[in-house]
Amino acid sequence: MFDIKWIRENPDAFDAGLARRGLGPRAGEVLALDEEARKFTHALNDLQERRNAASKQIGQAKAKGDEAEFNRLREEVERIKHQMPTAEAEQKKKQDAIRELLSGLPNIPADDAPEGSDEEANVEIRKWGAPRNLDGAKEHFDLGEALGQMDFETAAKMSGARFVLLKGQLARLERAIASFMLDLHTGEFCYMEVQPPLLVRDEALFGTGQLPKFAEDQFVTTAELTLIPTAEVSLTNIVSGDILDEEQLPLRFTAWTPCFRSEAGSAGRDTRGMIRLHQFSKVELVSITPPEKSEAEHERMTECAEEVLKRLDLPFRTMMLSTGDMGFSAKKTYDIEVWLPGQARYREISSCSNCGDFQARRMNTRCRPKGEKQTRFAHTLNGSGLAVGRTLVAVLENYQQADGSVAVPDVLRPYMGGLTKIEAM
Repeated sequence: MFDIKWIRENPDAFDAGLARRGLGPRAGEVLALDEEARKFTHALNDLQERRNAASKQIGQAKAKGDEAEFNRLREEVERIKHQMPTAEAEQKKKQDAIRELLSGLPNIPADDAPEGSDEEANVEIRKWGAPRNLDGAKEHFDLGEALGQMDFETAAKMSGARFVLLKGQLARLERAIASFMLDLHTGEFCYMEVQPPLLVRDEALFGTGQLPKFAEDQFVTTAELTLIPTAEVSLTNIVSGDILDEEQLPLRFTAWTPCFRSEAGSAGRDTRGMIRLHQFSKVELVSITPPEKSEAEHERMTECAEEVLKRLDLPFRTMMLSTGDMGFSAKKTYDIEVWLPGQARYREISSCSNCGDFQARRMNTRCRPKGEKQTRFAHTLNGSGLAVGRTLVAVLENYQQADGSVAVPDVLRPYMGGLTKIEAM
């Protein structure tokens, strides 16, 4: 969401920011609605002043025994009372129209976000590790099925396409990966572990930007609650409506949760395997900061996510996303892409975004500097630390052995009871 006052003062900058997102100008439409809303606001204020003045004069007329003036003023108050609901309704109608328009517009990109229409304009920031070029490298689904521990057919029997059933050592490996990530983020990087609700109200989804724009991507229950598409929704909404003391910031939260996405618009993409599922698990990172500290926190969060891959010894590269490839709520995003030998290319495994005050305005989350009365909107950040299923994919493909087994990375062995190799059941 946007500051309407800022749009009034910077209409050209607002339209220029939308243009970098590939959108046409909207400032004129927003400001026209704003002008109409302000007219009704002024009219309503005038009616309230007239009502208050007349009400005061009624008492004076009564005290003087001026019955004619008393009756005239009483009639005027009644007329004003009948006019006010109309003015209030028109004011609300225009304000709702502004809110609806602005709530469907994405965040304005940061100045240093590379301009472009899609992923082709993304910029590589750094690369770590040498990609493994394995002779006859298999993709994760071939490896998992050959091990007898990754079952798409049985999952489809009970749930349909884009689901997987993991069992045996692969099921334990996914749990080990998540536990390792949580221990790293809580033990070394000062994130607080949270077990949040998996079902949320529309207000929570609106706050983080999933609604109203992406309603078709959500799984909605008959109880009018929605399954979270990411723990970002639950973790960020912890501070919804709050006024935070800035000396207590940043707040850092992490959670390992299932995530549920309809994958609308992804027909034909990654139809095999675990890359794009309706249900998957992810370790999420969320930070709440004062405005001037969010850029540094963004770099820190990205480094925390990268460290997971370094300790797993998985080659990766970090990309800064172009203005046309960023998510709806982000002003700046780094994607971390892990090397997959089976596909012989890098694939996204984490996306770390600085949302500025975009989500905070939607949630009405403010912070107050020490010793001051005035508040300001906080900044919110979120990132995958990492997508657990995709990390499992990366481990399988990078640690595959010639005999079809999969070596267990050193850092995961304590979580696997000392197991060094995953073999066929």
